[in-house]
Amino acid sequence: MNITGYEVEKLEDPFGLLSGERYEFFLELEVDEDDELYSEKGVGLKCIYVHEENGDKLTSYHFFERGTDQVLDFELEEDEEELVLSYCKLHASENE
Repeated sequence: MNITGYEVEKLEDPFGLLSGERYEFFLELEVDEDDELYSEKGVGLKCIYVHEENGDKLTSYHFFERGTDQVLDFELEEDEEELVLSYCKLHASENE
């Protein structure tokens, strides 16, 4: 799995109830044809990335088929989650 592009939006907390800064990412993914996640239309990953004093994390995510936005029932493997977290951390700071 390779990340080939992204869109990001900083989420506002109008009431100040949530700690840290939150970002919604839409990642474009390149997936090998022999991977069970593969789709001819392409695959994306929507995730919420949180930057807090005590660490960064992904609070939610889901894969989707590009073009149809159909949710795909898969989970990130541990190494993939680390890749996505690092990618989000790098690109969230560029969005400020």
